[in-house]
Amino acid sequence: MKHKMIGGMTSNQTMQRDQALRTLSSHKAELEERYGVKKVGIFGSVARNSARDDSDIDIVVEMEPNILLRVQLKEELEQLLGSKVDLIRYWKRMNPFLKARIDKEAQYV
Repeated sequence: MKHKMIGGMTSNQTMQRDQALRTLSSHKAELEERYGVKKVGIFGSVARNSARDDSDIDIVVEMEPNILLRVQLKEELEQLLGSKVDLIRYWKRMNPFLKARIDKEAQYV
């Protein structure tokens, strides 16, 4: 299927980014209550509008370091977004290269 190009990006890429942001925004309070998510956003190819049909969605969250909650959150986000999710917890001592990339690209809701 061909998608119409809009300023160098396909309409499907823009729709994927916008839909991901809308979905996260509409579930933000629920994610905070259930998982203690203080901040949530997207980064990576979806945020840059360069995602392919098989791309996952890179999600960044600020939350307490609880591996069980992170696994449950990842599963819920994959159901909500209808796509594979790469879930990254943002914290001050994380990989500096990944942190810099998130700081540059992240779009929070």
